[in-house]
Amino acid sequence: MPKMKTKSSAKKRFKVTATGKVMGGQAGKRHGMIKRTRKFIRDARGTTTLSAPDAKIVKGFMPYDR
Repeated sequence: MPKMKTKSSAKKRFKVTATGKVMGGQAGKRHGMIKRTRKFIRDARGTTTLSAPDAKIVKGFMPYDR
């Protein structure tokens, strides 16, 4: 059988940790920062782990990163 292909969009946006969790960028930071609270902007720096249902979808796009 040939190898399954990884979705290029998923490999650019997400990273699977050694324990199998999926890391991704924080949502809600593309625009509208004036209306966001200072606390939200501080807490939304960097990356975050995806929820279990979202991680399951992303892992389907990256078959060999488990």
